[in-house]
Amino acid sequence: MKGFLQQLFDYNFYCNKKLIAQCGSQKEISENCTRLFSHILNTHHIWNQRILGNSSEYSVWQEHPFAHWEDIHYDNQRSSFEIITNASDLHKRVEYENSEGRTFANELQDILFHVVNHSTHHRAQILKDYRDSGIAPEPLDYIFYKR
Repeated sequence: MKGFLQQLFDYNFYCNKKLIAQCGSQKEISENCTRLFSHILNTHHIWNQRILGNSSEYSVWQEHPFAHWEDIHYDNQRSSFEIITNASDLHKRVEYENSEGRTFANELQDILFHVVNHSTHHRAQILKDYRDSGIAPEPLDYIFYKR
């Protein structure tokens, strides 16, 4: 399972880097793209911190300037890889408090999978906005990545 999660986070890293590059090639980044991509970065960071038992320096919908996206993305990826590498039990339940202050517990592997799935969901929203604006989005499907 560790190997599979590392592959998923490699895929997530690749997709986010491609999307950052595509956003950087545009004359202007839409407000919705900034909002959604910042949310992807924030949520990844927040989950990493929950797993590590730390508080997050970011809020769920905090917006980041484009110039910071790559650094935040890299830090998120590095932290997730350390979590996966150092995990002795991916079935371990992680207790955390959500953004509304409610306490929950989920297995570590499920939380890690959620991070990737959540990112995919919001990248798709950004790519739809691109299509609606007449911009051809990067193909970010998992199978394209695996080819």
